[in-house]
Amino acid sequence: MPEAGGMTKDVVSRAPLTRYAWLSIGAATLTIALKGAAWWLTGSVGLLSDAIESFVNLVGALMALWMLTLAALPADEEHAYGYSKAEYFSSAFEGFLILLAAISIGYAALVRLVDPQPLAEVGVGLMVSLLASAINLATARILLRVGREHDSISLEADAQHLMTDVWTSAGVIVGVALVWLSGWLWLDPTIALVVAANILWTAFQLMRRSLSGLLDASLPAPELARIEALLARHRAQGIAFHALRTRRAGSRSFVSLHVLVPGQWTVQQGHDRVERIEDEIRELLPRAHVTTHLEPLEDPLSMSDQDLERRPRSRIVSP
Repeated sequence: MPEAGGMTKDVVSRAPLTRYAWLSIGAATLTIALKGAAWWLTGSVGLLSDAIESFVNLVGALMALWMLTLAALPADEEHAYGYSKAEYFSSAFEGFLILLAAISIGYAALVRLVDPQPLAEVGVGLMVSLLASAINLATARILLRVGREHDSISLEADAQHLMTDVWTSAGVIVGVALVWLSGWLWLDPTIALVVAANILWTAFQLMRRSLSGLLDASLPAPELARIEALLARHRAQGIAFHALRTRRAGSRSFVSLHVLVPGQWTVQQGHDRVERIEDEIRELLPRAHVTTHLEPLEDPLSMSDQDLERRPRSRIVSP
């Protein structure tokens, strides 16, 4: 098991991530103003849908800032594994907000589809919307890079939402331009409905990933394969393993397993091997919290505890 100082160091290193949440807040505020102006100038429900999604970006960024601040807190007696799971609440909340935005956009589009309205000042409105999209694109690329580097689901969720906003804006801009050129007013609300459907898909993906993290899903298959390859090298040297369990909590990975060594080994030999295995796992997963349990290879009881959750047992040791 890693020392408490290792977790504290990781928390400290993640504290500066909040400045990227502030970057997202600033970008969302600016794009709301720009897209709101584009809608006011043109009267396009498509551009209105774009502005609504930017408002959701702002609320999501504020939530991300809060949860990143909470996730950076060090472990304490009540939360021995730290607060890293707080990031899942941020991504789930943002997914819920995106869902509400999609419903709002869909309603506005249906109303406009029944009662089409002509557009005005389209050229200026489109230029303003293009500027807002460029700001979102630059911010999203920064957040996505930092989120992947630091395994921050909050920043990744925010970046993915911004990228969705960029593609949404591109579709809206093309649609409004087509309405302007063709005079087909029904295109504007139709495109808004497509935007709403796209946003719904984003909400579903974010909420599914957040739920997976809150339910302690195992590590992704590529990471599990790397752990198995590491253990295979030790199996070739006469060591056995079972009860391998993994989970992800925000930026941290948790790995637990039982290590079976020859019974004739001294306590020191077993301890040294376990420490070596733990260190190698942490090299594969730098932010991993590793827990091992040492057992004698020849003892039948060592193999009878592989399904502890499904078949608990007690072992009485005579004084």
